[in-house]
Amino acid sequence: MTAGRGPGRSRVRVFGLRTRLLLAFLLVAAVSAGTTAGLTYREARNAVLQTAQDTAVTSFRDHVQQTAFALPVQGGEDLEAVLRDIARKGKPHPWVVFAEYGSVRASSGQNPVSTVITPELRRAARANPHGGFERVVKDGVPYLTIAMPTVFKTGPDSLLPSGLVLYAVMRMTDEQVNVDALLVAARDGALPGLAVALIPGLLAAGSVLRPVRKLSQAAHHMGSGRLDTRIPVRGRDELADLARTFNESAGELERSVRELREAEERARRFASDVSHELRTPLAGMLAVTEVLDEDADHLDPDTARAVRLVSAETGKLAVLVEDLMEISRFDARAAELNADEVDVAEAIRKTLHNRHWTDDRVRTDLPDGIRARLDPRRFDIVVANLVGNALRHGSAPVTVRLRTETRPDGPPVLITEVTDSGPGIRPESLPHIFDRFYKADAARTRSAGSGLGLAITRENVKLHGGTIRAGNPPEGGAVFTVEIPLHAEEAGG
Repeated sequence: MTAGRGPGRSRVRVFGLRTRLLLAFLLVAAVSAGTTAGLTYREARNAVLQTAQDTAVTSFRDHVQQTAFALPVQGGEDLEAVLRDIARKGKPHPWVVFAEYGSVRASSGQNPVSTVITPELRRAARANPHGGFERVVKDGVPYLTIAMPTVFKTGPDSLLPSGLVLYAVMRMTDEQVNVDALLVAARDGALPGLAVALIPGLLAAGSVLRPVRKLSQAAHHMGSGRLDTRIPVRGRDELADLARTFNESAGELERSVRELREAEERARRFASDVSHELRTPLAGMLAVTEVLDEDADHLDPDTARAVRLVSAETGKLAVLVEDLMEISRFDARAAELNADEVDVAEAIRKTLHNRHWTDDRVRTDLPDGIRARLDPRRFDIVVANLVGNALRHGSAPVTVRLRTETRPDGPPVLITEVTDSGPGIRPESLPHIFDRFYKADAARTRSAGSGLGLAITRENVKLHGGTIRAGNPPEGGAVFTVEIPLHAEEAGG
């Protein structure tokens, strides 16, 4: 049993509550650490870039405003010299300065036209006299591009563009290095944080699982019959409420089971006592009815009919009392199995012969040579009850078959089948056919049997370690199949 439950327990350990709690705790920690690291990185990155950007924009604006240009602008070495002078003053890093005036293009570098300046920045420079800036990444290199138009001041709040626009292009590789370093620092700081978060996660999971384990153990103990099991209650949290609820439920269950057991014991003792007390007067009544039966033919018809009725009902009452005493022994676990090696086919023939079922009503298929360890008296009851039930409630002929079967997952079994030729058992009656006093036909309030025959049959089969089942074969009728482990002794052994 333990081995069969091992894989299930392994799955519980791998994907159980502890694992889910740890994963949830780590997920929350990861989200928190990732969010914190992401926000910190974003703010630090913006601060680094903003500082460099503000410094460059302010410095370039001041230099452009302080430089005088002769208009109209003519391209040449003079303009390039002015641009180189502005570029040398670049902060926080060197600039490459470009000038655009109509069709004139000049720069402080080797190329008069920049490939980094975008059309959007040019449009912004023409539309806004205060200029603009843009961060651009080209070929993996980050740049800050600044556009600053030169203007004429025509009034306190009025500016007139001159048509000359200066552009500064500054590499931001140092800022990018700092930003990458911030990213690495944020990542490296989040990973140890997750490792550290594992410790409180384990502690939290342990504090939650400890009472859950106790609850599981207590439920297992109660399932094993220890109804006095209780869980220690500590604290005032939800788990403590659960423990209190469990204890209250366990107490109610223990009281209910105790009351049921006491009631069952009283009922069992009552049935046993009544049956025992009835045996003596019934023995006397049976003796009297036998005498009356012998003289019934010499009585007048009405008296003879009454005598035979009393004799029949007394016989039924005697059968009922005997069956009640037998079922009481099973309930009290006082029934014993006195097994012996028997010839099974011969035992069945003897049962049929003793009850005068040797006519055409009962057919047999009983191969010789099958020996098994059985309790002869109890096996006789099993066969007699099944055949008698088939004759009373089914239809003749009744067939009794015997065979053995070897199965790969267990010991060989002895199989006894009793099949009748009647209408079969109704599907709704099949689950209850072995219940005590169960009537398959609700309108049949009285029958020749005690209503305990099939229940006693099942108990006798269980006492042999076997099983019994009822069904309706496709060819019609009802079939009762008894399977008992075959413990035959070897010949000469």
